[in-house]
Amino acid sequence: MKDVQKEYDSRNIQIDRVGVRNVNYPIITLYHDGGTQSTIARISMSVLLPREYRGTHMSRFIETLEEYRGRVSPHNLEGFTRRLCEKLNASESSVRFRFPYYFRKKAPVSGIESFSKCDIDLQANYTVGHFDMVTGLALSVQTLCPCSKEISQYGAHNQRAVVSLKVRCKGLVWFEELIAMIEESASSPLYTLLKREDEKFITEHAYENPRFVEDVIRELAVRLDAEDRITWYSASVESEESIHDHSAFAEIERGK
Repeated sequence: MKDVQKEYDSRNIQIDRVGVRNVNYPIITLYHDGGTQSTIARISMSVLLPREYRGTHMSRFIETLEEYRGRVSPHNLEGFTRRLCEKLNASESSVRFRFPYYFRKKAPVSGIESFSKCDIDLQANYTVGHFDMVTGLALSVQTLCPCSKEISQYGAHNQRAVVSLKVRCKGLVWFEELIAMIEESASSPLYTLLKREDEKFITEHAYENPRFVEDVIRELAVRLDAEDRITWYSASVESEESIHDHSAFAEIERGK
């Protein structure tokens, strides 16, 4: 049959990215302790299309996913992006994997366990001889206002904040390591399952560790700067204020 996609295009315009978006597909992620987790990723895949070709072969993106069936993982995205280039005869390829990541967390006093969740966003790019990946993670935490604590007689307002972090790394940095850095930078982590003794502890712990969004992002930057495996990061903290009809935010980006 005629290969319409390979027809010559006379408009002489290269397309930076062409591909498929929002493909839902099962993937496998690894836990820090060696275990595995199956989850569903929303995947986008693209390649650079040279100026002389009319189109790309969209089915080959899905075929590549099927080649990696049971082996699609954040830890082999370099091989996956390289295979996209081979499969589609392209010089550059890009992929984006977005998925929920669940991890077990113990309550601080009772020790009772439950699942917590963060959102992972992996963006990888491959050109001949060069691979680049940005690991993104969004996690909710608790913040307690230092100003409110200082001026109030009875307490301080607190709220949920979302920390969004992107990093480039040399070597493997586990999701759990990034989660720990974020939670240690906040007034308190969040938990799915708590008993009364845990609620008491968290309330008092947050009160003893008040944080503006500026404090959270600076605390996080200190931890990221101290980690030699992280070569670049971009972080954002957005607090959904409980006594204001707006959100507060702080952002920072650093190359190391």
